[in-house]
Amino acid sequence: MAVLHNRISNKELKEQLMKETEHRITISFYSYFLIQNPQEFRDYLYKHFFPLKVFGRVYVAKEGINAQISVPESNFALFKTFLYSIEPLNGLRLNIAIDDDGKSFWVLKIKVREKIVADGINDPSFSMQKKGKYLNAQQANTLMQDDKTIVIDMRNHYEYEVGHFEKAVEIPSDTFKEQLPMAVSMMKGNEDKNIIMYCTGGIRCEKASAFMLHNGFKNVFHLEGGIINYAKQAQEQGLKSKFIGKNFVFDNRLGERITEDIIAKCHQCGKPCDTHTNCKNDGCHLLFIQCNECATKYEGCCSDECKETLHIPLERQKEIRKGIDKGIMIFNKSKARLRPRLDELRSAMKQP
Repeated sequence: MAVLHNRISNKELKEQLMKETEHRITISFYSYFLIQNPQEFRDYLYKHFFPLKVFGRVYVAKEGINAQISVPESNFALFKTFLYSIEPLNGLRLNIAIDDDGKSFWVLKIKVREKIVADGINDPSFSMQKKGKYLNAQQANTLMQDDKTIVIDMRNHYEYEVGHFEKAVEIPSDTFKEQLPMAVSMMKGNEDKNIIMYCTGGIRCEKASAFMLHNGFKNVFHLEGGIINYAKQAQEQGLKSKFIGKNFVFDNRLGERITEDIIAKCHQCGKPCDTHTNCKNDGCHLLFIQCNECATKYEGCCSDECKETLHIPLERQKEIRKGIDKGIMIFNKSKARLRPRLDELRSAMKQP
């Protein structure tokens, strides 16, 4: 019987990856299509991906598939042949990373979920069959020059902060399911204008475009393949990029540079910087922007308190972390929501 789950520790797998000499190709792809039995489809994928040494995250749901993976260059053709042998995925666009060393993932995880994008939509009449029109890079650049065009960023704040399209509207929330009704509300009165929606790889803005149409907007477009595909097309075709800065990505890199513009600031000193990192304190792991000088000063931590924690004996660190929600600060920039978490950590550190 085939093994359908990883049985080696993450540490060992990461060490094995770093010893690899063959280049890996980092790929992202998604597709909305009906999957009658997601668990069966998940197992089918695992049986075929595992022998090809595919690493990464794949989510399967009744509404489709979403994947961010890497594959050895020598296995890429075999991987593509297998993927395209699945009828709904035949000819599917694969977004290939443009700024990557192939070391983004070191384990294969394929999970069944309720939806490939959590959207909070409960309206049974909503359908992904009616969605916005695709735009390639050239079409997007042309349409963005029209004064009647509104460009909407359907990503989280920490993604928008380091890079976005010129004049893009940010939907101020860090959850997609909150952003959908907010986008509808914010765009009231613009039902007849051109609306371009975009995201990292296309999966969120495709669903968002369908939701906008569902709510009465008429001229809705979305960027085919998201920022990843836009940057690739712009580079290949010699187009001026209307996306400025860095594109945040959800793997070990935490970003791909699109243009040399640095539009964000270090969260600690305020200097121009767009390098994301996670706080080195295992009880925190806050995702934040930190420049090289502050990384040295704070030893990779987000605060003096977390820096102090690094120098506490390991067993004491583990005691401090007991009972504290260690996930609440991941990908969360809201100072109001961080405050209780920081206070909890500081209080625990003061206890004997």
